[in-house]
Amino acid sequence: MTRLICQDNPDILTLEATVVRSRPGAVLLSRHPFYPGGGGQLPDQGVIRWQGGETPVTGFCEQGGAVWIEVAGGVEIRDDVQLQVDPVFRQRMRELHTDLHILNALVFRDFDGALVTGVQMNDDGTARIDFDLPDADNDRLRALEPELNDLVAQDLAVATSYVSMTAAHAEQGLLRSRSVAPPPSPEGLIRVVEIAGLDRQACGGTHLASTGTSRPIRILKIENKGRSNRRVRIGLQGL
Repeated sequence: MTRLICQDNPDILTLEATVVRSRPGAVLLSRHPFYPGGGGQLPDQGVIRWQGGETPVTGFCEQGGAVWIEVAGGVEIRDDVQLQVDPVFRQRMRELHTDLHILNALVFRDFDGALVTGVQMNDDGTARIDFDLPDADNDRLRALEPELNDLVAQDLAVATSYVSMTAAHAEQGLLRSRSVAPPPSPEGLIRVVEIAGLDRQACGGTHLASTGTSRPIRILKIENKGRSNRRVRIGLQGL
């Protein structure tokens, strides 16, 4: 998959770009700031503007390693464009994704390296993460909320780096999902997100620069999903 601008520069929300190819309802651009979705994170929302026109982004389609941007109304865009990511939506996804990494780190530490079996972030400021925890005490999971918020308040730095596929598989705890891993970059590298002193794991999504820029977290609900899955639902306070 093409390395995305939003992965290394998530604060860039506006870009100018030229059209590489176009068809009714979709356009391939020289560059773009959008996150196209994946890993449980929703695709970015935003708009494309050109001289005399504007249309909302409705989705993304990857073809041959390139990301086509889908637009409303079957418009065929041929002019140079300006791209604008919805800043409120991007911030919400960055908060939720970073907060899920904090929760993941605590569960991995306290529940014998439990792996993730599913993730989903939502536009309403809630998210859920599923763990392979067949014998977990749900009260122990609920009791993580104060430490979650303490780690948010500590304003820990969040940084990204890249390692080889071989190194990613060799580093214990770097790959936390039972069934999937982030796709490698064109250079064959795996992106790593590290929360200082707390967590280090492979991930392709957008994150905060530090934990303190997240709102506090609530653990909303814990559900038993099947014989071995525990689903933890969280929400950003104030939403």
